[in-house]
Amino acid sequence: MPLGGFGPGDEQKRRDLRRMKAVATGFLVGATVVFLVAKYLEVVHGMAWAAYLRAAAEAGMVGALADWFAVTALFRHPLRIPIPHTAIIPRKKDTIGDSLGDFVGENFLSEAVVRDKLERVAVSEHVGHWIGQQANAERVTTELVTAARAVVTVLRDEDVQNVIESVAVRKLMEIPVGPPLGKALEGVLADGAHKRLVDLVCDRAYDWVADNQEMVLRVVHERAPSWTPRFVDDMVADKLFAEIRGYAWGVKTDPEHPLRHAVDRYLAEFAQDLQHDPQTMDRAEQVKRQVVEHPEVQHFIGRAWTVVKGMVLDAADDPSHDLRLRVRDGLMAFGRRLGRDRELAGKLDGWLADAAAYVVRHYRHQITTLITETVARWDAEETSRKIELQVGRDLQWIRINGTVVGALAGLVIHTVGELLIG
Repeated sequence: MPLGGFGPGDEQKRRDLRRMKAVATGFLVGATVVFLVAKYLEVVHGMAWAAYLRAAAEAGMVGALADWFAVTALFRHPLRIPIPHTAIIPRKKDTIGDSLGDFVGENFLSEAVVRDKLERVAVSEHVGHWIGQQANAERVTTELVTAARAVVTVLRDEDVQNVIESVAVRKLMEIPVGPPLGKALEGVLADGAHKRLVDLVCDRAYDWVADNQEMVLRVVHERAPSWTPRFVDDMVADKLFAEIRGYAWGVKTDPEHPLRHAVDRYLAEFAQDLQHDPQTMDRAEQVKRQVVEHPEVQHFIGRAWTVVKGMVLDAADDPSHDLRLRVRDGLMAFGRRLGRDRELAGKLDGWLADAAAYVVRHYRHQITTLITETVARWDAEETSRKIELQVGRDLQWIRINGTVVGALAGLVIHTVGELLIG
């Protein structure tokens, strides 16, 4: 698999590499010229000091050639001669890929390393500070709305509608509604949240009774015997109305009224029946089916996707759309809360660390395999050229240093030899 052509940055690296190769070769050529001149002066003119210069230049040539061979052998066969153990990178490309995958897996995809890094980074704190700023929250909102717009545009309306009607509704019909409703009602009763609703019903009941005295009077007149005098009926109606209004007032104003306790007991029993009584559960299922199959509900389900899609498209086109502003404000509020609530931030960091640890624990092999398989598909020659392009310029310093160090070593060796033997 080819790695792709050279870009503008690669072209600059190629020029730098050629320049450094020329410099390193220049050192070799310079050492060669010095060697020839020194040899001539030593042999022809008998200049003793030329022997030292000749020894240094000779050793420099050896060092330059040895390091040229070593550097070249990494990437190709020197002089295109298939000498054993040369062209190391093209030959060992797959082995290098395996080693690289193992190195990444052991040193970067370790669960301990990932957890330690995430704990030191404090991701939630940085994210909270970032999205708590209006400009950043607006940017995230824009990206979210754009992505949502792309999704709703690609999806076919009839397909989504079919999913809603066939999958969502079917799942709703399959799930028993009684037990979850009973559990929810049980929680409401335990918190006492239902008392406000009971207060509202009692208030409305008292107001209705107070406003319907004439109806009570009419009912008494209609139900009273024909032989009773009219004024008796009026007295009975007034007495009955007074009793009803007094009772309603007592229910409204007395939190410990027996009727209120009776309502509490009824609701508690009803919550238990929704969870455990088969007859009540069956009745709840019947009510659920009646609600779902009602024409108005079916019409609402049919239009649900159209409404949602319209809201998303409107929000994408209008920066001041209410949905867009709500998302932005929600992100900013969440960011500020992350900055204040250390417990919440700690939980998010813990969840993130657990998620990352789970990934590296269960999918580390797949990730490292991706590296090794990708390297295995690379073209060997092009891989060698790419690597040489990245590190070859620095490797030329090895050739230069080899020339200089070789020359110094040759000079030292020749000098020591002359001192010991001469």
